[in-house]
Amino acid sequence: MKTIVFQGDSITDCGRNREADINTPGHLGLGYVNSIAGRLLLDDPAAMYRCVNKGISGNRVVDLYARWKIDALNFNPDLISILIGVNDVWHEVERQNGVECERYEQIYRMLLEWTKKVLPDVKLLIMEPFALLSDVVDDDFLAEVKLRAAVARKLAAEFDAVFLPLQDKLDAAAKLNNCNCYWLRDGVHPSPAGNQLIADAWLEAAKPLLKD
Repeated sequence: MKTIVFQGDSITDCGRNREADINTPGHLGLGYVNSIAGRLLLDDPAAMYRCVNKGISGNRVVDLYARWKIDALNFNPDLISILIGVNDVWHEVERQNGVECERYEQIYRMLLEWTKKVLPDVKLLIMEPFALLSDVVDDDFLAEVKLRAAVARKLAAEFDAVFLPLQDKLDAAAKLNNCNCYWLRDGVHPSPAGNQLIADAWLEAAKPLLKD
C-alpha cells in the first residue's frame, strides 16, 4: 500500500468531513484531492493507494508546522503533497495576522528539514501557491502570493522535491474565456473546473514519484 498525504489550507480541505474515517470518501473533500484519488484508484487498483486529506481551511505555514507531526509524519507516508501560502498573504490583508515572506521561507524550510530527518525516504511534491485577480485579489495581493511561490520553487529544488507550477496554468486557462472566476471563484478557491485543472496537473507531475 502506498500512502499519500495531502497537506494545505482550504484549497486542499475543500469541505472534507474531518470526522470521517480516512478510508471513507467524505474524508477526501470535494476538490482536487478527491479527483486525484479517484483517478489513482481507478487506474492502478493493484497499488492500493491510501490517500489522506489533512488540509485545514485558513491554515498558514505556521499552522501547518504546528500540526505536522500528527497530521503528516505519523502516517509514515510514501509521498507528501503540500500546497500552502495564500493565507500567509490573505490573513495579513484581512486580519493583520499574515506570515511575511521571510518567515514563510524560514518555517517552510524547518518543516521540510524535520520531514527529511524523520522520513528520509519520503517523496515530496510542493505545489505552487496561486491566485487570480478578483474582487478579493488585487495586484498587491497577487504580487505577495508570487513571492511565496518563488520561495516554494526554491525550497523544492533545495529538498529534491517535485515542484508543481500552477500560476502559469491558471493564467493560461483564464485567457481561454477571459473569466478568472470560472477557474478560481473568488480569485483563490478553485471552481470544479479549477480543481480538475489542478488534479490533472498534479497527476502528471507526480508520475515519477508514484513509480515503484
